[in-house]
Amino acid sequence: MFKGCFTAIVTPFKDTGVRPELDLDAYARLVEMQNEGGVAGIVAVGTTGESPVLSHEEHNKVIEATVEHAHCAVIAGTGSNCTWEAIELSRHASDVGADATLQVCPYYNKPNQEGLFRHFSAIAERVDIPHILYNIPGRSAREIAPETMARLKEEHSNIIGVKEASGNPETWRRIRELCGEDFLILSGNDGDTFALMRDHAAKGVISVASNIIPQRMQRFVELGLKGDFDAMEKEHLVLKELFDVLFIDTNPIPIKEAMSLAGMPAGGFRLPLCETSQEKRERIREVISRLGII
Repeated sequence: MFKGCFTAIVTPFKDTGVRPELDLDAYARLVEMQNEGGVAGIVAVGTTGESPVLSHEEHNKVIEATVEHAHCAVIAGTGSNCTWEAIELSRHASDVGADATLQVCPYYNKPNQEGLFRHFSAIAERVDIPHILYNIPGRSAREIAPETMARLKEEHSNIIGVKEASGNPETWRRIRELCGEDFLILSGNDGDTFALMRDHAAKGVISVASNIIPQRMQRFVELGLKGDFDAMEKEHLVLKELFDVLFIDTNPIPIKEAMSLAGMPAGGFRLPLCETSQEKRERIREVISRLGII
């Protein structure tokens, strides 16, 4: 179930500002586009889904809408830097039919590795569906050490893998070495997917780019799953410019801008996020035009 391209889907709002309304009709259309693109799954209310600005009620509604409309696996972003909050969100996701959760490394309060072990253990013990760790030190200011991942895998059969977004090949190597071949690695950065699949037996990507090119990203990952790394590398070189431009500003600003330029109902932003500059918007337009997206 957890092999392929999993779209870290955006959350559309009806406007940009302090608290614009969720646009669940637009969200349903975006999920249907992913269904048509044949992706392996959808990751709801992750970082790309602007989870930090959603209320708990809104968070739950988005997960419910994803389960209702998706024809693929649903991974619910239910992590938090508060353990009880992550447990409650994860229980809800499990109750409404999500296939797994994504558990971000607790941010801002910067727990030590023992605290991380206890945090993820508490979730795994109380919510009996698969959980995928999310290692993103650039946002959380703390790495889930490979040794901690190995402890968690050993103690909890429902902690099945990691969304790996450290960008550090040495970390990738140590995860595979310490956690074994049966520990799922999904790339957390589109641009790292080729190297992680070729060199470290990753099984796919949780992708930002697939919001706008779902079918192409699924085909890209399938090349790696088949072991056709020559063809995958060629496609990686073609798509690299897109991967890079989607991080020309803070995610998910560029992908929402790109989707809007392509006529997709990505919606606005909730503060503190807002639109990008005109200069960056034109750069995004140039890249997606060259790739034939618009």
